Amino acid sequence: MKVKSGIGFDAHRFKNGRKLIIGGVQIESETGLDGHSDADVLIHAIIDSLAGPALGRDIGNIFPDSDPAYKNIDSRVLLKNTVSMIAEFGFEISSVDAEIIAQKPKMAPHIPDMRKTLASILNIPLEDITIKATTTEKMGFTGRGEGIAALAVSTIIRQ
Repeated sequence: MKVKSGIGFDAHRFKNGRKLIIGGVQIESETGLDGHSDADVLIHAIIDSLAGPALGRDIGNIFPDSDPAYKNIDSRVLLKNTVSMIAEFGFEISSVDAEIIAQKPKMAPHIPDMRKTLASILNIPLEDITIKATTTEKMGFTGRGEGIAALAVSTIIRQ
């Protein structure tokens, strides 16, 4: 059995006039995140954490922002496609551990729905996906409320 792990990171600035979608869940907010797709930082970090060890590439190589097909696309679709791609290489997902870095809005009330949404897409049991949230104590761009970032670590296996 081959066991590999990968890390992913993403960050997006806030932008008026957009929905805030994190982990495939829409969150009530005055502003959303700016990006070519729906700018779901959590899903983007998870995609990178999976695509790196399985495909040797990152989200920008797989779903380039220069391709109009991905304009405003639902990141859940991108994640589903990534899961299919890594399965073609014989990998299955063992676990995902992720962290959302945001001063606002509060993420804790939304984490159970995020976990359910992502576990379903990733085809893993709910207990194998962990999502946490933290602030940066008002330091840096997330602390100043300019945007949101996310980190993810994934473990994949090939029999």
